[in-house]
Amino acid sequence: MARRPHVGISACFFHPDAQRPVFTGKTLQYVEQSIVHWVQSAGAIAFLIPSPDGPTRRGDVTLAEYADVLDALVLEGGSDMWPGSYRESPLRPEWTGDRVRDEYEIALTREFVARGKPVLGVCRGLQVLNVAFGGTLYQDIATQVPRALKHRDAALYDRNFHAIEFVAGTRLAQLYRGTPRATVNSVHHQAIKDLAADFTVEARCPDDGIVEAFRWNGPSYVAGVQWHPEFHDWKDPAVLDGDPLLRDFLAATRAG
Repeated sequence: MARRPHVGISACFFHPDAQRPVFTGKTLQYVEQSIVHWVQSAGAIAFLIPSPDGPTRRGDVTLAEYADVLDALVLEGGSDMWPGSYRESPLRPEWTGDRVRDEYEIALTREFVARGKPVLGVCRGLQVLNVAFGGTLYQDIATQVPRALKHRDAALYDRNFHAIEFVAGTRLAQLYRGTPRATVNSVHHQAIKDLAADFTVEARCPDDGIVEAFRWNGPSYVAGVQWHPEFHDWKDPAVLDGDPLLRDFLAATRAG
């Protein structure tokens, strides 16, 4: 039996909070269940990659060692990025994002890319990839993009949907051949502003032009989608099936 791909998933963070009734004042690193189950659905084994840094650090384990032993990386969704990560200041106090997570995920990305191992960004993960390669973000779509669609709805959360259009001739368009337009969820208020060098846009929102998917033109697999494929009901034909995307990503682990 062939060895299953070992896929690392970046951690989300709950930082110390004196008001939190559970693990009061402690840092939590965690993974959302849907992304694990999505990765496992194609036969891969999922691993949380915890940050080894912080005030409680012990030992000498590094992110480089995780990149050595794992086959691929998924950057999962979550908090906003800190504008300082892309050389800007927060436009509003509530848009400060998570600087600690930014530094951790950008470093993690660079370790996997340096080894030629596949990286897939989901929602925030796409934004991390863009910033890691030198791009910038809109801090808030609603106030910075004229006539923008509503890309986040707190009440609907992952039931907020809109259309995307695949860019002809791209890898993503090939994976979804015969489906030039699809429906995806939308749970973000930040988005790509300046596209990182050597990336190709693979899908956009036709209503406002927001980048919904891209891919690196470099020597290894680095791609991202702005939606959450793991949140889609795989039994619902009305939304885009995430399976072709996942299997293409995992195929790159076997090719490497």
